[in-house]
Amino acid sequence: MKTIFEIDMFGVGVDAGQTTIRLRHAYGELGHFGAGQTHSPFMDIDVFPNVLDYWGPNGMVFFRNVQIRYMPIKKDNSQLTFALERPGASQDAGKFAGNIELDSIKPRFPLPDFSAEYRQIGKFGYVRIAGIIRRIMWEDQNEDSMDLSGGTVGWGFNASTNLNLGKKDIFRGQFVYGRGIQSYINDAPSDVALKDDLTPSPKPVKAVPVPMISLVAFLEHTWSKKFSTTIGYSLLNIHNTNEQDDDAFHKGQYASVNLLYFPTDNLMAGIEYQWAKRDNFNDDWSFTMNKIQVSLKYKFSGVIYRRVN
Repeated sequence: MKTIFEIDMFGVGVDAGQTTIRLRHAYGELGHFGAGQTHSPFMDIDVFPNVLDYWGPNGMVFFRNVQIRYMPIKKDNSQLTFALERPGASQDAGKFAGNIELDSIKPRFPLPDFSAEYRQIGKFGYVRIAGIIRRIMWEDQNEDSMDLSGGTVGWGFNASTNLNLGKKDIFRGQFVYGRGIQSYINDAPSDVALKDDLTPSPKPVKAVPVPMISLVAFLEHTWSKKFSTTIGYSLLNIHNTNEQDDDAFHKGQYASVNLLYFPTDNLMAGIEYQWAKRDNFNDDWSFTMNKIQVSLKYKFSGVIYRRVN
């Protein structure tokens, strides 16, 4: 039996900027089955580049979720996984955000998210494909003439790879396309948004899964045993609906380059330049960020208890 329990002290959400203890992994495997909280099969953690920035590429699939998984293939050169994951989604009411009619609408998730991944490994590195499908529903709890209850289906496709380009270079890449899967992306807005309902219906608008596309492309080069560099780019593009606010998130771009120094096995020092840009949906507003980060990391470990038979 294999288990993993991991926490950090990087506060997020309401605890952003604080050293709040946060659960990352609480997961176990026995044979071909696993259960607990860990990386979603829709996510490929090996795409995460060797960067100093904690958050990393904005367009990467990055989500640790509670799940039950079945792994019929667990070989050195191939892996196949299916999982049922804890469901959930976020919505953007857009221009209708202040309408009292929406206050009575509550989300409902009758089915778990279903994800799957297959990885083929070779001397070249590996290639991996993954997919996800999810049922997103909502109920109107008002008893009036207009029932705003409904539902939709979110789905996504993820192709990723690590390619060994000689002895000193590794390419890490990922391409994602889907609808209503923003909650699985590292830095993305809502899964569902409103748009005009052009069908014969008493409802003025309908909720739809928001289309998105993202990519990650990073190259890691080893200069020597003590120096390395990572350079790359990431993109997230949202196909906004016509009822979203003009200042809704539309496109995010991210790029970085660094120089890392490893004087010993357990010590790393580095400097990194990071660039990011956000473009809004329909108000011609954009913002660009430039940042330089300097970091020092020391790793240590020890055995608390060891039993020898």
